[in-house]
Amino acid sequence: MSKNILISILIMSIFTQCTSQSLETVPKVDLDRYLGVWYDIASFPQRFQKGCHCTSATYTKSDKGYIVVENRCNKEGVQGKESYIKGKAFIDPGSGNSKLKVQFFWPFKGKYWIIDLAEDYSYAVVGHPNRKYLWILSRTPTMDDEVYSAIVSRAKDKNFDTSLLVRTVHEGCF
Repeated sequence: MSKNILISILIMSIFTQCTSQSLETVPKVDLDRYLGVWYDIASFPQRFQKGCHCTSATYTKSDKGYIVVENRCNKEGVQGKESYIKGKAFIDPGSGNSKLKVQFFWPFKGKYWIIDLAEDYSYAVVGHPNRKYLWILSRTPTMDDEVYSAIVSRAKDKNFDTSLLVRTVHEGCF
């Protein structure tokens, strides 16, 4: 292989890695409207969510300037034992509140980017720029199929592999 071809492949590889990392978030999030309970409608399966049903997250403001994150699910079935974890979310300055860093175990923080949000805050989509994490959230445990399909289509347009999405079981939870 010639030196020029190798250099071209290297440049293309670097460019592809850089562009694949860019992920557009929503321009602005009103935190007061975003706070409260969200239900996980679908997500990419993650080790820490294995066996979860009835998954929800509750966000509240702390008086110390961060957001308290409380995640719950029932393990191994809708009537299974509740799993609970509490963490903190910190807003990335200058992001319009659409980029946060979530911490459940010090000192590790994960990117929590709000990439889609209903005007009435009835649903939100959270992703990571590496596109290995994706959550579709709703204020209710169910979501209209047309709304869900439109969200999935927009996530696919943002280069998420939407075939990896798994719907969360909520029937019989509440």
